[in-house]
Amino acid sequence: MPLTPARTLLGVALLLSSAAACGDTGGLRGAGPTATAMSPDRLWPDLTPAASPAWDYDDGEAETVRGLTAPGDDIHELDPVAVVRAEIAQHPDSYTGTKAPYYETTRRMADCDEGAAKGRCPVLKPYYRDLTGDGRDDLTLGFRLLPGNQTAVRVYTFASGRLVRVMSNDDAVAGVELAGRSVIIRSPSDIAGYEYRFQWTWDPDQRLMLLTHDELLRTGGTKGSASKRPSASPSSSSSSSASPAVSSSASGR
Repeated sequence: MPLTPARTLLGVALLLSSAAACGDTGGLRGAGPTATAMSPDRLWPDLTPAASPAWDYDDGEAETVRGLTAPGDDIHELDPVAVVRAEIAQHPDSYTGTKAPYYETTRRMADCDEGAAKGRCPVLKPYYRDLTGDGRDDLTLGFRLLPGNQTAVRVYTFASGRLVRVMSNDDAVAGVELAGRSVIIRSPSDIAGYEYRFQWTWDPDQRLMLLTHDELLRTGGTKGSASKRPSASPSSSSSSSASPAVSSSASGR
């Protein structure tokens, strides 16, 4: 049957309506004007650059743990409780001296006969991952610094038959994560809605884990913490502009 002018107009109207509906549901929409990019301005170009830091940035140092070995340098064969006891023995001023700040940690080590992460033992569950890039697992260990609210975070590796501590950080800890060759520690801030994040990364030249990021990050919360700014670094700005990739995956044993 031939189409009448009315039917033709109705068909065109339906096609236009359908096309408009498709455009409403799947078409591209503008995101608004783009902010103008601004290059950084260099201030005081005639200022003589400093040749040395004004204070210690606490990048740490490697320390050999005396008296502990393992068959084939297999760090899995070490008792984590024995590792903490070795640190206590090497640093008596911190743990067993007359004015030791962490005397309660030493007292509670007597509760570790059943092993780490058991009962009142201050030694936390150990984690194993290759952080140094040599193809062998390293040990990430934590233990409570009592009677306060701080936690010690340590990384150990074997080098030529010696157990070496390659990272040491004491802080009020909100969380610890492993990402690639890095240990990331989150700490509470006294600024409401913010927390500190420190990233320690293995440096193959220094044979040490260095503090490569030090950031104050917004968490979205509104409740502030009574904890003051930790002492891992004197500046809350990151020493690198890139944000670390965070992953909570790690293998425990």
